[in-house]
Amino acid sequence: MARVGKLEPLRWRNGVLEAVDSTVLPSRLVYIRMRSVEQVCDAIRSMKVRGAPLIGVVGAYGLVLAARKIRTKNRDQASRELRKLADVLIQTRPTGANLRWAVERVYKASSGARTVEELEGELRREADSILREELEAAHRIGSYGAPLIDDDDTVLTHCNAGTLATAGYGTALAVVRAAVEQGKRVSVVATETRPLLQGSRLTAFELSREKIPVKVICDSAAAQLMARGIVDKVVVGADRILRTGHVTNKIGTLPIALAAKFYGVPFYVAAPISTVDLETDHSQVVIEERDPDEVLYIGRRRLAPRNVGALNPAFDITPPDLVTGIITDRGVVGQPLEENLRSKFG
Repeated sequence: MARVGKLEPLRWRNGVLEAVDSTVLPSRLVYIRMRSVEQVCDAIRSMKVRGAPLIGVVGAYGLVLAARKIRTKNRDQASRELRKLADVLIQTRPTGANLRWAVERVYKASSGARTVEELEGELRREADSILREELEAAHRIGSYGAPLIDDDDTVLTHCNAGTLATAGYGTALAVVRAAVEQGKRVSVVATETRPLLQGSRLTAFELSREKIPVKVICDSAAAQLMARGIVDKVVVGADRILRTGHVTNKIGTLPIALAAKFYGVPFYVAAPISTVDLETDHSQVVIEERDPDEVLYIGRRRLAPRNVGALNPAFDITPPDLVTGIITDRGVVGQPLEENLRSKFG
């Protein structure tokens, strides 16, 4: 199968962090350039950078850029300033687990710096490690997930859990890519993913570049396709997976899981271990509420009457009994999820 040039979602060049601007795809493929932690925070909040694994890596490098903001020569004062900036980064997108995980890991690496001058180098080495490990994890997810996909399967996926949401290769789309690389004929149904259309703009963009057959559907059409027997498997990504097996993911995942359960379609979640949260109870997960204008407008065009508001939760939580299995970079976790997650991840 012919391949086009590899998408590079993130790169560090001469002290500048560059990432694909997902808000202008598919019409343009451009990179934003971030030279400060403030620019990183803005890119994450505005969803120019999105996808839990990628947000984590970008947050890691954001803390490297934050180290440049520190002007004091006092090591303890520098640590306090870095802590404040780490907290600001973490709060830019509170629902996903990867951002906190990556930022905290880089912050802990600062303890290896004996002086303020050594701080940036220590943080950069840790961020580089996270980038490398997350890319390797994505390929392992594909390797573990590909055997679950049969020849001639049609896979339904929601939102974008591909290269553009990760350090590269993807999570849900890693499973599809790996199956295709094994020679299997696989087609994809991508939900449009309202309100920001990550499925139609990003997932379809990635797959079409690689000549993997893909069709876009309205979010509300997923159950009907399952009822007609068109969908063989569902594979989605995740923003946070709890020890109980509850899965937090892009809003709209829960109704797809409910329909899959009803129609007997296997429902898989693909995510690296950086998405697994063994500490938080599902009642404590913060569901981000985004700007209502994302629902009320497409571009500059208002869809609803002027006197009408909107609710815009960005995520929902799928209970574990709706999940067939979780595909991680350490293997596939099947039911019972809570018991097997504890066994695999401690």
